[in-house]
Amino acid sequence: MPANAIQDSFVDPDDLRTCFTLAMSSMYKSEVPLYGDLVRIVSDVNEKTLQSRLDPKTLSMRYGDALGPSPRIDIERHGAIRLGTARELHTVRRILAIIGLHPVGYYDLTAAGLPMHATCFRPKTRESLAKNPFRLFVSVLRPELIKDAAASDLALDLLASRNIFTPELTSLLDGADSQNGRLTPAQGTRFVAAAMESFRWHGTAAAPPHDYTALRAAHPVLADVACFPSAHVNHLTPRTLDIAAAHEAMRRAGLEVKARIEGPPARRCPILLRQTSFLAVGEPVRFAADNGGAGASHRARFGEVEERGAAVTPRGRRLYDALLDEAMAAAGARASPEALDDAAARVFARYPDTWEDLRAQDLVYFAYRVRGRRPAVERAAYTVDELVRLGVVEASPITYEDFLPLSAAGIFQSNLGAGPARALDAEMDVEGLQAALGVGLGDADDLYRRLRDASIDECAAQLGVEISLG
Repeated sequence: MPANAIQDSFVDPDDLRTCFTLAMSSMYKSEVPLYGDLVRIVSDVNEKTLQSRLDPKTLSMRYGDALGPSPRIDIERHGAIRLGTARELHTVRRILAIIGLHPVGYYDLTAAGLPMHATCFRPKTRESLAKNPFRLFVSVLRPELIKDAAASDLALDLLASRNIFTPELTSLLDGADSQNGRLTPAQGTRFVAAAMESFRWHGTAAAPPHDYTALRAAHPVLADVACFPSAHVNHLTPRTLDIAAAHEAMRRAGLEVKARIEGPPARRCPILLRQTSFLAVGEPVRFAADNGGAGASHRARFGEVEERGAAVTPRGRRLYDALLDEAMAAAGARASPEALDDAAARVFARYPDTWEDLRAQDLVYFAYRVRGRRPAVERAAYTVDELVRLGVVEASPITYEDFLPLSAAGIFQSNLGAGPARALDAEMDVEGLQAALGVGLGDADDLYRRLRDASIDECAAQLGVEISLG
């Protein structure tokens, strides 16, 4: 059989990811009806925002791929799940690889008192991001950080006895391994349905009520991770073009929203990621009849909204982190949400807020494209800055595709009903997470640099000149 015929017999990972995304969204909408309300609110806000006047560069970054037009905003989501063991994480990594998602970055959640660390599974290439930038934030328990030894032992015993993956899914994963990580269309349909079973909410706990109560008392996240027969989705997040408008619309619709928006303060030129959510509601939990048949209420699942800005360079991130630390120190440990927002707005006034300054000071990653003209005085080589000043090349900010550890931890903590968080005294364990995954973690900065450099190479090829970044 010709090589192209063999290739055509397998479903494209990007197409399969879209099927996976739509299935997860449909499932979560049926499980959490407020999520359907949230999607409608975000869609309305986005439509109104698109009809208003926006800086073209901001609009390009918010609405499409900075390297070219894309309808990605219509389907864009990120989800989050929590896992209990290295085995579960390894298997989830195999599942997500089939739909073109790969682990990028290390996220330490101990700052919010969570005995967990995480990574972001996401597409890596320009083409895949343009087709569907779905991401899954996957956290996993770090049992060595659980101070209550009895609770730790109980959680590990419960996790050791559960299997959140069906035989059908396991068989499909093994089949994909023998097919270079690919599935046929028929296998892909079965795969998406089987994968949803691992991420579906089950209202009946897999633990008896006394174990659930003990783990919930030790830390709510332990009950959420160890007491249920699946790695249920705890939030699914549409992307908005105006998070302040979405936040207010959620409030007007009667949703119980977070007190403040996580992430950078509002800016003319948005950077990184801003997030808000409606708070998790109590959901009934049943216990098996032979465990007493009693019921309980569980809070873990909520609806989040995100607004994505520009990816910052290492220099931009150092400035962001320094200003964030300064703002938090100025506001004080017990500051109200309003006081923290006021302090952040004052301090972040020192972060440049025009695209020209952000590019000139190497604070944000930009992609470049030819504007359809050649330099009036032709040379063999140019710098990017020269071509931008000449109007030959246009710079557009590259969208941030990742997460902020402090913001992610803040969202998690506010939806666990655990009260004020105390940071855990713990070192990061990058090697441990990579060992559990069975692969290395991708580096987000490296991916953004590749997007930037590839765009420069494309400009050079179109103009027939050498172009340096310098």
